[in-house]
Order: sequence, then C-alpha cells, then structure tokens
Amino acid sequence: MTPLSAIVIGAGIGGIAAATHLARRGWQVTVVEKNFRPGGRCDYFARDGHRFDTGPTLFIMPHVFEAEFAALGTPLREMLALQRVDPSYRLVFDDGSQLVLTSDMTSTCEQLESIEPGSFQGYLRYMEEGHRHYHLAMARLVNKDFRTAPEFFNLSNVPLLFRLKPLVGHYRNMAAYFTEPRLKAAFTFQDVYMGLSPFEAPATFSMMPYTELAHGVWYPRGGMYQIVEALVELAYRAGVEFVFDAEVARIEVHGTCARGVTLADGRRLEADTIVANADLPYVYRHLLPADGAAERLARKRYSCSTISFFWGVDRPYQELGPHTLFLADDYRENFTSIIRDLALPDNPSLYVHVPARLDASMAPPGEDTLTAIVPVGHLDETGEQDWSEIRLGITDLEAHLKFEVCYLPLSWQKRYNLMKGSTHGLCHTLTQLGYFRPHNRHAYYRNLYFVGASTHPGTGAPTALISARLAVERILDDRGQSR
Repeated sequence: MTPLSAIVIGAGIGGIAAATHLARRGWQVTVVEKNFRPGGRCDYFARDGHRFDTGPTLFIMPHVFEAEFAALGTPLREMLALQRVDPSYRLVFDDGSQLVLTSDMTSTCEQLESIEPGSFQGYLRYMEEGHRHYHLAMARLVNKDFRTAPEFFNLSNVPLLFRLKPLVGHYRNMAAYFTEPRLKAAFTFQDVYMGLSPFEAPATFSMMPYTELAHGVWYPRGGMYQIVEALVELAYRAGVEFVFDAEVARIEVHGTCARGVTLADGRRLEADTIVANADLPYVYRHLLPADGAAERLARKRYSCSTISFFWGVDRPYQELGPHTLFLADDYRENFTSIIRDLALPDNPSLYVHVPARLDASMAPPGEDTLTAIVPVGHLDETGEQDWSEIRLGITDLEAHLKFEVCYLPLSWQKRYNLMKGSTHGLCHTLTQLGYFRPHNRHAYYRNLYFVGASTHPGTGAPTALISARLAVERILDDRGQSR
C-alpha cells in the first residue's frame, strides 16, 4: 500500500516537528525550506570564533519541551545538554538600582523588601496566581485544539473568565501585589515575548514570569540552535526528507484541495497533504489564490519587532551576566511608542545576552560575544521607518568592537518572510487567542494545514511544538488514522 504523503513548507521548529510526527506514523514527508539550513527564526551565525543565536535566547517552559520531545519518541535530555540559568535575569533600572530574579527565596525576599517594604508577601501571592494561570491555561487553552465554536464557547469554560483574568489588564492587575513601579515592570516585561504591551496584555500572562521562576530559565550547551539540531536529527531518524534553498512560489490548488507546491525554480512537488510552517499571513498573501483572507489578516494586530545588534568584542565584559535587562523608567511611554506609534522609544529598554557566561565555546578565549535586543514597532505601511537614531552600547564598546551585525525589522521580513517584520507573528490580544486565533486547517482547502506563531496556540519555540502536534492530530483525525 502506497503511504500517504505530505509536503511541509518551512523548516522552522513547528515544521520539523510536524514532519517528524507524520513520518513516525508511516507518512512520506518532504520539507521544503527557502533558506540553506533549517530553523526558521531560531537561527544562528558564526564569525571570527564568535557564535550568535539570532532568534530565541531563553529556553523556558521546560515541561512543555519535555512533553513534546516525549511525543516525538525521545526524552528531551537525551538530545540536549541543559543547564539552569539562576539567577535568570539581572534587571537594571534608570536610577542604577538593580533586581536579580532568582529561585533563591532568601535573596528574593531581601531584594524586594529593600525596594518596597512588605512586597515579598505580594510576590508570593503573585506567584500563586501565576501557578494557577499557568496550569489552567496549559490544560484548558494552550493544549486544546478549538476546531468548532462550541468547543470554546461552552459552560465548562465560563469559570475561566474569573480564574484566568482574561478581561483584566496585566499591568493594572499588578496593583494587587505591588505599589512600586519598578516591581510592576519587573514582573510584566515578559509580555513582550507575546508581542504585547503589559498595558493591554491580559493578566493571564502572569503565567510567564511564574514559569521562568518556578520551572527555570535554561540554556542548551552549544546555544539555542541545538534545539533545531536535535529536532532535525529526530526527523532524519523518522525518514523525513529535507530540500533546502527551495523557496515555494505558490501552493497548487484544485477545487477544495491543495495538490502540491511550485518552487521558485519551476519544480513542482505533489502530495496528499500540505502543511505550511511559513508565516501564516505570508502564506495567504503570496502562496494562495486571492480570496480576501489576506486582506482580513492584514487588518489584524501584529506583534512588535526588534532591532538586534550582534557584537564581537576583543575583551570579556564580566560585569554582564548571561541575561541583563535595562528597563526604562518611562515604561508606559516605551510601549506606547512600540505598539501604537510603531517607532523606537526615546529611552528604549535594552536586553543584553552574553552566552559565553554559560558556554565558553561561544566566544574566543579572552573575548566576548554580545547580543543586544531593542523592542521596536513592526514595519508600517511604507516599511520606511528610520532607525538610525538608535544609540546603544557599553561605555568602551567602540574601542573593543571587532565587528557589528545588525538585524532591523526589514531584515526579519526579508530573511524569514515575516509580514511587517513582526518577530512574533500575530500578537496575542484577547480577540486573537484560542478559538479567535487563525485555525490550523484552511477553511476551504481541506487538506491544507498551518503550523507556527500566527496559528493556535501562538508564538515561541515551546508553543511551536504544541502547534505541530495539534495540527498533526487534526490531520490524522481527518484521515481516520489512529494518533
């Protein structure tokens, strides 16, 4: 009997995982990728002995990774050498004060009480809420595939309106725990991972600081790209075929079916099922026949973008830990500039990652590898914002700079086909979550499925793995196959 076949467009984390799930069930799977290697936005580059992760730099939600690697047939820790990063961050405020986020409760208590007397009890209550939000959201929302409206809008989900606080703003909710603005910022800045401002994000997202502090921030030896390497190895073991430097020009459709893909060089590939791991708005606008869906997606809210600086320097900066975040006092104005004005804030917050603190092989001996990331607005309709006014750096950085590489919003758009250069895809507002988020199967082409940041459940490496599993479960159900 001829096995069923699938073509996966895009070798991002979700695409590789979806391909592996299908191949493990006997499917013949080919992954076509426009770039010369897999990974999508979880990418890297090396230069003069320095190695940079250009996408995610934080390995968070380890329980999700463990569950999803197990679903792929292999224990996570057989594939990755993980070390916990504790303290996870050092936060530096404009007045020079600092807060080290750590699992050490004695240290946390001392630090919080020095900033705001009585705040440690507020912190414990906030972590308790985060615990509830994390476990409820993962079980009832993130790991559920809402294929029909009644699966989402039902009486059993009504209590979630009160238990998950989706109608309460995250930053406003912080008043129940802290009065000091620095502490409110310290436990809401993680909303930027969702491409959101804490002033519009639902309080549900207290689950993010909770999982970082309770489950840990981790680092794979060799860098975050090792996640991709591990997934590719599992894919090859399952029999997946990869075709690189193969940009898809269009998805071939006939009636209500997707028949295959045509590559930019004219080659045509056919399959029983198509799985698109390319950026969802890009797929609708550039790979499918025009039917109004691309325009509807364009009107949705998109996440912010980033300007990322990659610096190779000829001396170590030991004063910088693995993850340092410089948080601006004008916290609200920062997010207003990014989300509403699509601009660079006057006094931007800045995240600096120094991987050699965790893995000496990431920089030559006696030198350092620095990544500095500034959240900015996504591309506007012209795509011509001027980012030249940005001025960042360490006091003597220029004197020790060997080279600088910079990724702008336009870089993300060109390298990874990200609409508007939005690094997190569609943002995670309440009206773009759960059933309201684009579904993982096309409404008309019934054998075309979607995986990735702009589909349910959302952005991030761990959720990409969940997105892949949910999409494959739907494929198998549609085919009447056992999961």
